[in-house]
Amino acid sequence: MKNYNPKNRYDFSVIEQWVSPNARVLDLGCGDGMLLNYLSTHKNTTGFGIEKDKDNWLLSLKNGLDVIQMDLESGLAGFEDNSFDVVILSRTIQSMRNIESIMNEMQRVAKVIIVTFPNFGYWKNRLQILKGTMPVSKELPFSWFNTPNIHLCTIHDFDNFCNSHKIKVVERHIITDKKAIKFYPNLFGALALYKLVKK
Repeated sequence: MKNYNPKNRYDFSVIEQWVSPNARVLDLGCGDGMLLNYLSTHKNTTGFGIEKDKDNWLLSLKNGLDVIQMDLESGLAGFEDNSFDVVILSRTIQSMRNIESIMNEMQRVAKVIIVTFPNFGYWKNRLQILKGTMPVSKELPFSWFNTPNIHLCTIHDFDNFCNSHKIKVVERHIITDKKAIKFYPNLFGALALYKLVKK
């Protein structure tokens, strides 16, 4: 398995709290499989990853993970209803073209949905926009001309989306530099993590 350092991904420990031991997990846009490795080690989970990028897919396979190379935009038709306990979309939703479709599919295949994303409303992002440039940060590491992100959103945006699409927010955790943010999270939170279920 790939050597990962959970200290560099504080969000992993939050996600771990939301995953039951021995759960069957589907990780969408799993990258090199670090999160799947982490959950397998700490919660004895099983399941699959889905990854479009060939290099990341190969890394996941080398890490001994069950990973399918496919484009999430084509849907999850290969998986039956409620075939997983948890489905995770970590730091990927902002690069999806049809967010409504993928959220519907996630609700279909799993009981619990975990979504994490960089908060575009974070004050440092706002400051960069006021200075006349698109934000670049630890959570948004790409420049405007090479970013895969096409649907950036704020915490308020995602809350409104969940409410209008009848998705219940079970828990929400907002973090900046490994610290939990309670005060004006839409302004001071860099990364948002949501545990969701269908209403």
